[in-house]
Amino acid sequence: MANEKVMKTPMPSTDSVKVAVRVRPFSQREKNSGSKCVISMHSRTTTTIEDPKNPGHVKTFTFDSAYWSHDGFQKDKDGVLISADPTSKFASQRDVFHDIGRGILDSAWQGYNATLLAYGQTGAGKSYSMVGFGADKGVIPSVCEELFEAIEKQERSQDYQVTFSMLEIYNEQIRDLLSRTKKPGGLKVREDQNMGFYVEGLTSVPCENYAQIEKLMEQGTRIRTTASTNMNASSSRSHMVTTIQFKQVFPDRALTKQSSINLVDLAGSERQKSSGSEGDRLREGSRVNLSLTNLGNVISALADAALRKKVLHIPYRDSVLTKLLQSALGGNSRTTLIAAISPADICYEETLSTLRYAERAKKVRNKAVVNTCTLSRESRAENDKLLLRCGDSGVAGHQLGRPAAQSTWAHLLEQARREWEQQYAAVALERQLMKTLPHLVNVNEDPQLSGVLKYFIRAGTCDAGQAASNAITLQGLGISDKHASFTNLDGKVTVTPYSKCKVVVNGVPITTRTKLHHLDRIILGSSSAYLYVGFPSERSSEDLSRFDYDFFQLERAAVEGVSVDKLGAVSSGDGQADPSVLAVFQDYIKLRPLVAEANQMSEELKKGLEMELKVKNLASSDSRGYDLQKEVMVKVTNQRTHEVWIWSKAKFINRKFLMEELYQRFLEGEDSCVAQEDDPFWDPVEVIHLGSAHIWLQSLAYCMQFEDQVEFLNSDGLEEAVLHIHITPCSPTGRAHSEEEVVIDPLELLGKRIDFQIHIVRCLGIKWLKEAARRGIQMGYRIYDLPITLYTKPVWKTVNPQIEETVQFAAFSASQEFLNYLQTNALIVDLWGLQEGCAELSCSRLDLMVTGEGHIMLDTKKIPSVKDTGQTASNLTSELYLKVLKSEQEMELLRNINRTLREENMTLKESLEKFGCSQQAHKPSNILKITQMTAPMPSAAEINQICTQQASCDKEFAKALKVFYQSMNLARAQFLRVRQHKPPEDDQMLRPFIHQQSQMLKDFGDLLESSLWKLKNDIALIVKKKREYLLRIKQ
Repeated sequence: MANEKVMKTPMPSTDSVKVAVRVRPFSQREKNSGSKCVISMHSRTTTTIEDPKNPGHVKTFTFDSAYWSHDGFQKDKDGVLISADPTSKFASQRDVFHDIGRGILDSAWQGYNATLLAYGQTGAGKSYSMVGFGADKGVIPSVCEELFEAIEKQERSQDYQVTFSMLEIYNEQIRDLLSRTKKPGGLKVREDQNMGFYVEGLTSVPCENYAQIEKLMEQGTRIRTTASTNMNASSSRSHMVTTIQFKQVFPDRALTKQSSINLVDLAGSERQKSSGSEGDRLREGSRVNLSLTNLGNVISALADAALRKKVLHIPYRDSVLTKLLQSALGGNSRTTLIAAISPADICYEETLSTLRYAERAKKVRNKAVVNTCTLSRESRAENDKLLLRCGDSGVAGHQLGRPAAQSTWAHLLEQARREWEQQYAAVALERQLMKTLPHLVNVNEDPQLSGVLKYFIRAGTCDAGQAASNAITLQGLGISDKHASFTNLDGKVTVTPYSKCKVVVNGVPITTRTKLHHLDRIILGSSSAYLYVGFPSERSSEDLSRFDYDFFQLERAAVEGVSVDKLGAVSSGDGQADPSVLAVFQDYIKLRPLVAEANQMSEELKKGLEMELKVKNLASSDSRGYDLQKEVMVKVTNQRTHEVWIWSKAKFINRKFLMEELYQRFLEGEDSCVAQEDDPFWDPVEVIHLGSAHIWLQSLAYCMQFEDQVEFLNSDGLEEAVLHIHITPCSPTGRAHSEEEVVIDPLELLGKRIDFQIHIVRCLGIKWLKEAARRGIQMGYRIYDLPITLYTKPVWKTVNPQIEETVQFAAFSASQEFLNYLQTNALIVDLWGLQEGCAELSCSRLDLMVTGEGHIMLDTKKIPSVKDTGQTASNLTSELYLKVLKSEQEMELLRNINRTLREENMTLKESLEKFGCSQQAHKPSNILKITQMTAPMPSAAEINQICTQQASCDKEFAKALKVFYQSMNLARAQFLRVRQHKPPEDDQMLRPFIHQQSQMLKDFGDLLESSLWKLKNDIALIVKKKREYLLRIKQ
C-alpha cells in the first residue's frame, strides 16, 4: 500500500460487545417429554432461569436485549410468526432484525466492521435467528435485502460494491461453500502483517441485488449439505461464517469506506463442555471441540483484561475460528452476540451454561475505527493493472478485513451475470422435473439442510450408489458403489437393494424388491435419510415438514421394539408421562443413528467392534424398591476377543468425534493406523456390571432365617443368573437362632444386640460365562450404614460357581432406624463380570468397626467417635466389646438370681399350704381366710404348664409368619415380572401378550390369595388350640 494514504482518524472508540438473549418455543421433542418452562423475561433486558430440581432457586442475568419468542405468536398467511395479540410480548424475526440487524447495517454504512455471533446449544434456535426458515427470514437474508434496498436509494454519483462469501469450519478445516471443488485439507489461514488473518483462496462473488445473494446462499447450503453427508458430519458440529464486503466509493472526494460484515453461526455449544468426555482417557483428542473451546478461552481472557486482571496471553492462534475472529473480539469491529436458549427444564444445565457464557462475553471491549482511505490516480491505475492479470470467475480475497484483487469491478460483475444465467436455467429445470417425476428428497438432522438435495427417478431402471456411473450418485456412510436399484415402470416405483446393502423403508429393513408409495421414508446405508415423493397423481397439499429427521428415527426405534412404554414411563394422575423417562427416550432416539454410523465406521476400518444402545437401570430399583434414574449407555463388544465395555453417552459422543477423524483420514487415503493407546475403538478391559439381585430383609426383623434363590436382573430386566443365599439370625458365637427365638414384634429387639450372617452359597446359570469361557465373576453388596462394598472372591471359567462365603454382622444396640431399615429395605447384591487382564474388585476392611470375634459392626451411629489417644481402633473396639459382653454376663447372672428367688417363692407357697391344712381343725375362720387367699394362686406345675403352652403357641405363630413372609417374597418377585412385562409394538402379537399378561395376573392373585388364606387358617388354628386349653384350665 505504498501509494495509498490512509486518512487520519480519531482514536478508536471503546465499545463493549453487545449481548442479546432469545428463548424459543418448545421443540416437538420437548413437548413429547412433558417439559416445563424454566425461563422468564420480566423486561426487555433481564432473563431469569429457575432450577427445576430446586424450585424457587433462580438466577437473573441482565443483557442489552432479551427476546421472548417462547409463546404468544401465530402464523400469518405467508407462514411468518407474528404476535397473537397486541398484549403479547412475543419477539418476531423482524423485532430481532430491527434491533440487531439495523445496528449492523448502520455500522457498515458508517465504515465500521460489524460482526454478529450466534451462540447456543444444538437446537436452541441459532440458525433460525441467523438464517430463518422459509418466509420467516433471519438476520442474514434481512441484512442483505435491506442493504441493497438502501443502495437503490442512494445518489448515482457514488459507487457501491458488495461481495459475498460463505465458509464452513469443521474439525479445524475450512470449506469454501461457494466452490464445488474441495481442496484436500481445506483452505489455509494466512496472516498479513498489516491486515491480520485471512483465508487464502476463498471465493468472493460480486453481487448487484439481493436475488443473487439469495441464490448464493442456496448454493452454499447445497454444498454444505453434500459436504456434511460426505464427511459424515452433522452441521451442528461446524461453524458457518458468512461475510459481506461492503465498499462505498466517493469519486468526487477520492474517498472510500470499507466495511466487513461477518455473520457467524457457531457450532452447538454442548460440544465444548469439559464434562462431555468425563472419564475418557482420550478426552483431549478430538479437534471437533477445539474452535469453540478456544473461543471460550479467548472471551474469558478478554473479559479478565477488561476487568484489569493480569492477562499474559490472548490465545487467538490456538484455533482457526479464533484466528478469523481476532478483529471481532477485542479488535477493530462492532460486535454483537445473540445467545439462543431452550426454555425446557431438561435443558437447564446447557441453558445456564449459555447464559454464563453470554455474561462473560458482554465484558469484552473492542476498539472499532472507521475504515476510510484516499487513493491517488497512480495507485488506482496500478490496482487496475493488478486486477486485469487475473481472469477467475470469482474474487480470491479474504474475509474479516483483507481487500480483494482480481479484475475490474465491471468485469467481475459481467462474469457473475453469465454464471447467474446458467444457474437460473438449472434451477428452472429442477423445478420442472419436480412437478413431473417421482424423486427422493434428503432429510437432515439440521432442518436448514433438509430438502436441499433432490434425486429424480426417471422411467426405466436406475442404479443408486457412490459410483459416478450411477444415474443417482449418492454419498454417505455405509453407501456402496452400487447400493440399490430404483425402477420406474407402469406408474409404479420399486427399490431393490444390492447384496448385503442396507436399505430401510418405513423403519423396516428390506432385502427384496419393494414397492414405494408417496411419502415413504427411506434410509440408505447407516443413516442417510430420504423422503420419497411420488407421481403427481399421488400428491396432495400435505405438509412435508412433519417428516423430519426425528420422525425417521422414532419410526426406526418403534420397529426395533423401543418405545416410551418399554422404558417404563408410567402416566401420573394428570395424564403426563414421567419427564425423566421421556428425556431418556429422546436421548435414545438422538443416539440411535450415531451408533449406526459408528458401527459402519468400525466395519469399514476393520476394527471388529459392535456397538449397541442400552438403557442403564431400565428395570433396576434401589433398596426400597423405587426405580433408579435411567440413562442411555452404549455397550461395546469386540467380536473377535469378546471383550466388552460400557460407555456413557458423553464418552460415546466424544469417541465418535475421534472415530470420524480417523475415518476421514481413511477416506482421503491417508494412513489410518494409530497406536493402540490413541485408538478411539480401543480401551483397556474393565469390570462390567451384569445385574442386581434384591433380597428383602424383613425376616431379620423377626429373627427368622431366610433362604432363597433370587434372580440377578440385567439392565433390560432379563435374568442374567440366579443367586442362592442364606440370611440367618444368630448368636454372637454364630449359633443359628431356633424357631423359639422368633419375635412377634420387631420392637422387642429395640436396644438389644442383633447378630446375623449373610451366606452366599452359589451362583447358577451365569450367561456372562456361557458367552465366553475365559471370563469370571464377582459379587458385591453393602448393607445399612456399611461404608464400603464387600466383594466375594473372584471365580473364573465356571458357569455354576460354588461361592460359600459367609460374613457375620452385629448391631450391639439396635436402633429404631435400623429396625425400620430391616422391615422396608432389601439387600442389593451386584453381579460383576471379569475379563482377562482387568483388575479384580477388592475392598479394605481396615476402617471397619469389628467385634472381638472379628464380626463387622452395623448401626454404629450412636457409638461416639474416638480420636487417636495411643490406642488403635481395633483395641478400642475390642474394649467396647468386652464391656458389652460383661454387661450381658451380669444380665444373665441377674436372670439366674431371679429364677432362684422364684423357685424359693414357690417352696414357701407350698409350705404355707401345708401349714394351713394342719391348723384347719383349730381355726376354721383362719382356714377360710387362708383358702380365700391362696385359692386363686395356681400351683407351680400349672404355672409351668401355662408357660409351656404359651411358648408352643408362639412357636407355631412364628412358623406361620415365616411361611407367610416366604410367600410374600415370591409374590413380590412375581409382581415385578408383571410390571416389567411390556406390550409389543406389533399388533399381531397383542392377543398372545394379553393372554400371557392375564395368566400372570391370575397366578399373582392366586398366590396372594392362597398366602393370606394359609396365614388366616394357621392363626385360627393357634387361637382355637389356645382357647381349648384355657377352657380345660378353668374346668
